[in-house]
Amino acid sequence: MSDDLIRSLALEARAAARRLAALDAPAKDAALLAIGRALRDPDATREVLAAAARDEADARAKGLSAALVDRLRLDERGLASLARACDEVAGLPDPVGEVVERRTRPNGLEVERVRVPLGVIAMIYEARPNVTVEAAALCLKSGNAAVLRGGAEALRTNLALERLMASAVREHGVPPGFARLIPRADRDDVRRLVQLDDLVDVAIPRGGEGLIRAVAEHARVPVLRHYKGVCHVYVDAAADLDAARSIVVNAKCQRPGVCNAAECLLVHRDLAARALPAIASDLIARGVELRGDDETRALVPLARAAAPDDYGREFLDLILAVRVVASLDEALEHIARFGSNHTEAIVSRDEAAIARFLREVDASCVVANASTRFNDGGELGLGAEIGISTTKLHAYGPMGLRELTTTRFVVRGAGQVRESR
Repeated sequence: MSDDLIRSLALEARAAARRLAALDAPAKDAALLAIGRALRDPDATREVLAAAARDEADARAKGLSAALVDRLRLDERGLASLARACDEVAGLPDPVGEVVERRTRPNGLEVERVRVPLGVIAMIYEARPNVTVEAAALCLKSGNAAVLRGGAEALRTNLALERLMASAVREHGVPPGFARLIPRADRDDVRRLVQLDDLVDVAIPRGGEGLIRAVAEHARVPVLRHYKGVCHVYVDAAADLDAARSIVVNAKCQRPGVCNAAECLLVHRDLAARALPAIASDLIARGVELRGDDETRALVPLARAAAPDDYGREFLDLILAVRVVASLDEALEHIARFGSNHTEAIVSRDEAAIARFLREVDASCVVANASTRFNDGGELGLGAEIGISTTKLHAYGPMGLRELTTTRFVVRGAGQVRESR
């Protein structure tokens, strides 16, 4: 029975994907704008807000972490943000049908490479009910169907959002299976879903490292993933101290429980005596626990000694590993060893140092003189994101509309036949 449910949802998504691929941009945009209006309608969202309040209360009662409760929360402000995301996605160019390359062969064949949808996307995520809407919106615009498997902690909210979206798009030619949520929290459903290689084209897990590894280990379909976000901020010898203070505080403290928050601070030795006490004071005032090497602790007595595994660790909390480095080379070596290919930032006024950092660091997003928190689809102009990929095939970084398509060859001839072997 369980296998039948998952297969039936995937079959419905496969049928919906065929219809979505044929929808024109105005029809898809009208549906997205309708979802946005519904997310602003107090009557339409009453059920969603009530469900979100119950899910959050249950999470607190179960003693779930503050970071998870933060990712779970959905209120009027969050709904307004989701509505804006739907509007922004509607306003973006439709990637489907885009001709990315065109040439004429010597025999007269016209060869094009054209963007087409991926097909059926299995979206597997924890908490974050916003993903339910963002994933559905991006899949709809890019002509894909989605099978959504959210976490148990947000099941009521996700089901209410699914009903809201289905109602909103009903009059716009969008098939009801365009975004179907698995209506329960059976962990085996994840395995069942990602093994349907005859129906599902790609799986995108979004959550903790354990979830992502479990999906990758069981999947028979391609998986776009990032295991964790170990993001560094390197304060160079030539950094502007005021800029460094504000960037580090924002990268660590604005939302410590998300994947683009900073987890390690590297400070050049030539600036450390001036920079570290000031930056540490700002962080400690905001409740951050610092874990540093010997040089850090000599300058910041309130810092704890860093354990060997604190470097390369994703804390997802108000905890920051700190290290003093002797040079840019040492900073690059540290990031190469402990980074997770997610987001790395440099603060410097030395253009040569910035150029080296941006060229040599291997990460899905490299940042100069700004917070790591900008590695986000909305902040980078994608409208919304379905996730951040730290794999390199076929996307690297935030995945928006273009990353939810692939290209195929379209060949037009006038009766040519092949004669060469």
